[in-house]
Amino acid sequence: MNSSATAPRTPLHRSAAPGEARLLADWYATGRSATLNDHLTRYGPPPVTAALGSRRSMPLVEAVEAAGLTGRGGAGFPTARKLRAVAERRGRAVVVVNAMESEPASRKDQFLIAVAPHLVLDGAVLAAATVGADTVHVCLPRDRTTQYRQLSAALHERRRTRLDQVHLRLHALPHIYVSSESTSLVRWLGGGPARPQGSPPRTHERGVDRRPTLVNNAETLAHLALIARHGPDWYRQAGTPNEPGTTLITVSGAVATPGVLEAALGTPITTILGRAGGPTEPLRAILLGGFAGTWLPTAHLDTPLARRDLAPLGAAPGAGVLIALPRAACGLSETARMLAYLAAHSARQCGPCRLGLPAVAEDFAALAAGRADPGLLSRLRRRTGLLPDRGACRHPDGAARLAASALHVFADDVDHHLTDGSCPAAHKPPRIPVPPATPPETWR
Repeated sequence: MNSSATAPRTPLHRSAAPGEARLLADWYATGRSATLNDHLTRYGPPPVTAALGSRRSMPLVEAVEAAGLTGRGGAGFPTARKLRAVAERRGRAVVVVNAMESEPASRKDQFLIAVAPHLVLDGAVLAAATVGADTVHVCLPRDRTTQYRQLSAALHERRRTRLDQVHLRLHALPHIYVSSESTSLVRWLGGGPARPQGSPPRTHERGVDRRPTLVNNAETLAHLALIARHGPDWYRQAGTPNEPGTTLITVSGAVATPGVLEAALGTPITTILGRAGGPTEPLRAILLGGFAGTWLPTAHLDTPLARRDLAPLGAAPGAGVLIALPRAACGLSETARMLAYLAAHSARQCGPCRLGLPAVAEDFAALAAGRADPGLLSRLRRRTGLLPDRGACRHPDGAARLAASALHVFADDVDHHLTDGSCPAAHKPPRIPVPPATPPETWR
């Protein structure tokens, strides 16, 4: 199960739970990346003709809708609704594969592309046929050269065999947290900066080259490719009735074998931690969803990994990230470092990103360092409450969610830091890797 973006650091020693090896089925079986020949031997070519039908019936859209597939990029939007919105627009459409994976704690899309690239590309080709697109743009961060070479090789295999009837183009974009937002991709592909475009029209109405544009996460498209082959009833054999299927999860922190694994939606969090080898030391909390996610105390580890079960806790699966924070770490210090990163990587286009987020990050840094003034906590709560629903994108919302959950889950530490200064754990080395909190050099 141990894996990185290119290959596992150690061999795979355990299989997935029954029925849960889908996207990573070949990987679990062989422990190596699938070539096009491996892929075609297992799955055959993408069933484009069967997916097409008439423009009115749109069989693949109906199958995806019956399967209940939702986006795996973080928002969880129904995939069939996206497909239908683009397919029903006039004019030739465009498909964009979002493989940016800007969430620093996530490796799932990188790993999926490394071991099963043709499932992702099949999904993109099938989506293009369904919405009437002649071009697929595949977007990767430009600093992941190994991943770029892997996907380039996969595209070359497909071109050499003339497998696809659509044009697939690979792009390398600036690697910035908000550059993975769908309108950032559309804006960059149109010659602009890789920053979110907050105003209408929406991408399905007028996106790349002013054409209707479908933007889907890489993992979402891989699921779509399997639904096209096996049907919605097969897809629903895993997961829950309300949230069917499997999902990829990046597990890190204080676990024995951190990496990417595949699990059915609805699997208890504690079971997922167990599949990652279990905790290596007593845990204080879990960060669910990544840097824009939610802290959960260990009392909620039995909660199923599903939106319906997590919603009462103010949480969601997000980008499929689980970080186990040990009891010996300082949750406030870890959160302060993540907030500083989010503030540095904002688009700086609107008030919440230019002013509000840096102010929250600065206040949280003071709290973590034990430098709190008498009005800091009330000011921090007020500023955090002002961030959501005010920006051109959802970047400030995620930062506010992280900060608010930290104040709640680490309430005892907050009191200690306010009255007695920073706790001893705050002076220990960080437990969660955070990239340098430096502003992007370029948006192009």
